[in-house]
Amino acid sequence: AVQLVESGGGSVQAGGSLRLSCTASGLSFDAHHMAWFRQAPGKEREGVALLTVDGVITYFTDSVKGRFTISRDMGTSTLYLQMSSLKPDDTAVYYCAAGAYTHNGRLLGADYWGQGTQVTVSS
Repeated sequence: AVQLVESGGGSVQAGGSLRLSCTASGLSFDAHHMAWFRQAPGKEREGVALLTVDGVITYFTDSVKGRFTISRDMGTSTLYLQMSSLKPDDTAVYYCAAGAYTHNGRLLGADYWGQGTQVTVSS
């Protein structure tokens, strides 16, 4: 069975940093587009960043550009999201996803999802 296990969430003050990790198993990591999504309280889920099998990176949320970095380690089948200069608006549950896909320029969904990790940024 496919498993995506996130870690690294927590509570930080504005301006701080966190690194989220997502370890994948049960799938060919290098054969799936990988992505991070987030869902803030009372809001719809939004696609944050995509890393394709070819290594192409796209950030879909304007507010994270220049602050968040998506990366991967093929050797350990781990996806990362380095988050810096965190803001209270970044507070959300962050989800790792495999088999991500886009439509009309939006990071729309994925075939497989992690359980989510909470990130809380206080002002």
